[in-house]
Amino acid sequence: MSRPAPASVPVPESAAVAEPVALPEPVALPEPVALPAPESAAVPEPAASVPAAASVPARGSVQIHHGDNLDVTRRLPDASFTLIYLDPPFNTGRSQERSIETARARATTPPERDETGVAAPDSRGGTPEPDLAGRSSGTPGEASVVRRGFHGREYERIRGDLRAYDDRFDDYWGFLEPRLLEAWRLLADDGTLYLHLDYREAHYAKVLMDALVGRERFLNELIWAYDYGAKTRKRWPTKHDTILVYVKDPKGYWFDSDAVDREPYMAPGLVTPEKAERGKLPTDVWWHTIVPTTGREKTGYPTQKPEGILRRIVQASSRPGDRVLDFFAGSGTTGAVASALGRDAVLVDHNPEAIAVMRERMPHADVVSAAQTGV
Repeated sequence: MSRPAPASVPVPESAAVAEPVALPEPVALPEPVALPAPESAAVPEPAASVPAAASVPARGSVQIHHGDNLDVTRRLPDASFTLIYLDPPFNTGRSQERSIETARARATTPPERDETGVAAPDSRGGTPEPDLAGRSSGTPGEASVVRRGFHGREYERIRGDLRAYDDRFDDYWGFLEPRLLEAWRLLADDGTLYLHLDYREAHYAKVLMDALVGRERFLNELIWAYDYGAKTRKRWPTKHDTILVYVKDPKGYWFDSDAVDREPYMAPGLVTPEKAERGKLPTDVWWHTIVPTTGREKTGYPTQKPEGILRRIVQASSRPGDRVLDFFAGSGTTGAVASALGRDAVLVDHNPEAIAVMRERMPHADVVSAAQTGV
């Protein structure tokens, strides 16, 4: 059955909807008054003349000399280098039978002898020490040569017994000694000499240098330790080089420890976080890998030294603008590092292959041939 539609309900007149009342127009506010900005509020434009990397030193110059280092260095002026790095050729392992020589400071007065000709005891109650041949120094027939070093210092080259030792040259010390003398002449008053050798010659060199320039000028024996290459099982593997450090003036040499690249602490948990983040100053034992077989700095030159070792030396013992000398330059690592740190470098080598490697490594370098004179 269909549902009926709802009935309509009448609306009373009082319920009728009234017309909307018109609201008045909003009052317009005055425009804000622009106040002049104070002069201190003005932000100046950045100066265009300030470089982004102002702390990076300008690249230093490099001069490469192709010729014998003794001939080249004899033309250089005295005391003209703050840092000299020498890395002479190491022994090749070829054993030769020959007499060896050692060096010692020469006494200013000969020892007194009694009626029998035997040397009298010295002031300490002892007798003169025997040389390597077992003979007391100063005995007749001893093969010794007296030479004069720096500041009138006399020293003796004493020939010892015949024995076998490894030597690349017919007379290794005859080759090295005049070059050490030239290096010392070229060293500035605040300069430092680094002599890089292997275990076969380091101890002989220490004795020779002490006699040449004075033991009081010895500063450090640095050990560069690395762990690479074949290892013998018949003895302790030799995995280090020795660098002897001498200064011209023990009271006035330049050494900047703050400029040296720091290395991580071996136990960072034992120091404050600030110290651990900064790292520690290297000691006299430097753990550093050899030049990687693949990498940016690899040149292929057989005796190339890693840039990290030379960077540490250059940073500590020279300032931007100083002159650095390496007259066994090889692949030119000393010059490349010194130039990048804002030092001027002079490199010397007689090997054409080394000159070619350095030309490619440092295109900005000037090359001086052996035929040219002057520096």
